[in-house]
Amino acid sequence: MTIAITGATGHLGRLVVDSLLARGADAGDLVAVVRDPAKAADLAAKGVQVRAADYTDRAALESALAGVDKLLLISSSEVGQRLPQHTNVIEAAKTAGVAFIAYTSVLDAADSALTLAQEHKATEEVLAASGIEHALLRNGWYWENYTTDLAGTIERGVLAGAAGDGRVAAAARADYAEAAAVVLLADGQAGKVYELGGDQRLTYSELAQQISEVVGAKVEYQDLTQEQYQSVLEGAGLPAPVAAMLADSDTGVKTGALETTSGDLQALIGRSSTPVAEVLRRSAPVRG
Repeated sequence: MTIAITGATGHLGRLVVDSLLARGADAGDLVAVVRDPAKAADLAAKGVQVRAADYTDRAALESALAGVDKLLLISSSEVGQRLPQHTNVIEAAKTAGVAFIAYTSVLDAADSALTLAQEHKATEEVLAASGIEHALLRNGWYWENYTTDLAGTIERGVLAGAAGDGRVAAAARADYAEAAAVVLLADGQAGKVYELGGDQRLTYSELAQQISEVVGAKVEYQDLTQEQYQSVLEGAGLPAPVAAMLADSDTGVKTGALETTSGDLQALIGRSSTPVAEVLRRSAPVRG
């Protein structure tokens, strides 16, 4: 059985490949679909097949997916371009004869009010119309979303956001990768919808306390309006559409849009999700 992973040189994609190998998949049966094969030299060295294709290049995608039985479609990072890009992959997969697709969506995509969910919902609809058997991996937030600027957060002593007292059931990126690997290797996954989130359901104030305890420095949560938080993100260099999407998602935390108690993640990986403190420790700057 041949399994392909799109975006295989990305943070999540690499972890999925690692999880598949750890669970006994043969490297020669894995296909890493990447934009730049040079960035996948380490995967090739492990025996993984590396094939070049961009989400926008239908012909290259068809070639890359030739002979593939199962596909993990990792959602594009290009906000506003995801639907046409995902549609390209799905149509190419159908032409290539791919029998099964697992897609990394977002929590409660079909009913979520998050701006982020719109392209995911539309992609799920394209998948349903394609006739290809598929499963939906509706991933919650990654704890790593809060470690990108962890050094800055510690230096300022402030975790800024617009989440109020809402809770986020995040998990480590590796947890979601392992769940994806389990689904790809299992039989009988067609039609499954997994709402994936971690065991810890933290408010941002509680997250700030976790950061404080891990780094040994006081960090407090500063609650902003959605507009104020978007301005902060743009000031940090994020493009306006991305900043707007993230600020909207933060506001969605208030209404439970990134919280779940489904237990689907834990059932798939056979354990509790990685504690946030462990993720923070891996990312915390060394204190001199």
